[in-house]
Amino acid sequence: MISNFHRLLGVALLGLPLCTLPAADAAVARKPNIIFILGDDVGIGDIGCSGSDHYKTPNIDALASGGTRFSKAYTVSLCGPSRATIMTGRYLFRTGGTNQDAVGEIKPTDEVFTPSMLKTAGYVTSAIGKWSQFQLTPADFGFDDYLVFKGSGVYWNTQPKGKEYDLNRQMVPLKDKEYLPDVMHAHLVDFITTHHDDPFYIYYSMSHIHADILPTPDSAADSKDLYVDNITYMDKLVGKLVAELDRQKLRENTLIIYFGDNGTANKQATTSTVGGRRLLGAKGSMLEGGSRVPMVVNQPGKVPAGKVCEDLIDSSDFLPTFAEISGAKLPNKVIDGKSFASQAFGQKGQPRESIYIQLARSWYALEHGWKLNQAGELFDMSGAPWDEKLVAADSQDPAAIAARKRLQATLDRLNPLGGHVDQADGSGRHASNVKKNKNEKKASSEE
Repeated sequence: MISNFHRLLGVALLGLPLCTLPAADAAVARKPNIIFILGDDVGIGDIGCSGSDHYKTPNIDALASGGTRFSKAYTVSLCGPSRATIMTGRYLFRTGGTNQDAVGEIKPTDEVFTPSMLKTAGYVTSAIGKWSQFQLTPADFGFDDYLVFKGSGVYWNTQPKGKEYDLNRQMVPLKDKEYLPDVMHAHLVDFITTHHDDPFYIYYSMSHIHADILPTPDSAADSKDLYVDNITYMDKLVGKLVAELDRQKLRENTLIIYFGDNGTANKQATTSTVGGRRLLGAKGSMLEGGSRVPMVVNQPGKVPAGKVCEDLIDSSDFLPTFAEISGAKLPNKVIDGKSFASQAFGQKGQPRESIYIQLARSWYALEHGWKLNQAGELFDMSGAPWDEKLVAADSQDPAAIAARKRLQATLDRLNPLGGHVDQADGSGRHASNVKKNKNEKKASSEE
């Protein structure tokens, strides 16, 4: 039976009533290419269309003006757990990826990643860019093709982690004066060209804008702001991708999503302001600045242009969305994500009432206007993303009482303590980084 969503999508894609199409054509119409662009340490204050005061991103902004921007999109505030949630559609207490190191314990025998799911719908898949916390290779988790690097913020071979990259199980030296983001883009173009006639999924995990913040090929010798240069180059690469899709006449059949893997890094958070104000919190925190990220969805003629959707999205939602769009079979697992395919294509859909965010032994459930964390603290979120007001535990405000009841019911239903419980220090960060920071603080105090 053809669902109402697929009937609407068939009409949108081909401009014809689905009932007039042969069954094979209808199936093809339901399978757009999918390119998922993941910016590294990109918060809403780094992207023009999501409100940045200081940074210009005309190509990403063009995707937003020609598509739909989701203004209430959230993810885990550190990259490894965030990516584990994106890839599996499952919350961290189910997969065990509660901290950066624990993500490396996730096994392909235990979890189904997006590419393996999409293979059931005939997709060919590629992973390009950062493959940091996950163990093994992208091929072990279902990708047909990949070009990846370990670590974060890799750009030049002058960096310790920039000496080589992994191209389909072959370690390739990064040449002198060769810029890894450009190498990644070239591979992206090659993959698209090779699979022009196949439905494809690309997980494009960019280097930008994670530290080290180094000169780009376009940076002036006397550049005064390398962070601006890096945002600008990231945006340029997005524009080059869109231009390539246009050149190959694939643009109208390609769904592009731009998303941030977590909020802005602490060092840049003071300048990544929105509306003249710094966001509350940054990367690694359980505040808005840690988890609220830019999200843009674009497919010409299919995704409504110039729309801002305020429905709640969390990073577990991508896997079920891609399943619905592609016709792929969902993994035989508890899937926490909720498809937003209908909203992406201009329908009302069934928006989430709340989202769930976890890092290590901290978590919260959030709905429009309210947030409840693992300690039972309720926050009035009417001032977000700049302010979160703690509500007194004995508050008699009827709205607060009702919100606490709803959100507590959500947390009780999920029961995070009934799954994998984080065994690390509670920060969610790599143990090596925690030790390094402690040693640096100790050395500083002894000076």
